[in-house]
Amino acid sequence: MTEQKKSAHEQDIDARLRKARQAAEQSDAKSGPNGSRRSGLALAMRLGVEIVSSLVIGVGIGLLLDYWLDTNPWFMLLFFVLGAAAGLMNVYRVATGIGQGVGYRRDDGSNNSDGPAQ
Repeated sequence: MTEQKKSAHEQDIDARLRKARQAAEQSDAKSGPNGSRRSGLALAMRLGVEIVSSLVIGVGIGLLLDYWLDTNPWFMLLFFVLGAAAGLMNVYRVATGIGQGVGYRRDDGSNNSDGPAQ
C-alpha cells in the first residue's frame, strides 16, 4: 500500500481543520465542565425537572395509597417528604457529577476510562 502525496490544497485544508479542532477544544475547555455555553441553562432546567418530577411522583403514589387504604392524608404527606428527599438527592448527584461519567474517577476528579483509579 502506497500513500499518495497530498496536493498543496489538501494540505492547506488539513492544516485548517487541525487549527479549527484545536480552537474548538480550547473553547470547550473554557466554557465549563460540560463543554457548552448553554450548559448552565440545560443544567438549571434539568435540576428543576428533577425536583418537580420526584414531588409529583411521590404525591401521586401517596394519593393512590390514601385512596386505596382510606387513610387520608397520611400517605400523601409521607410520600411528599420521600419525593422531596429523592429530588434533593438527585439534584445533589447531578450538581456534583456523581454517576455521570463513564469509567472510573481518579482522586483528582478527572475521569479515567482506561482503568481503575491509581
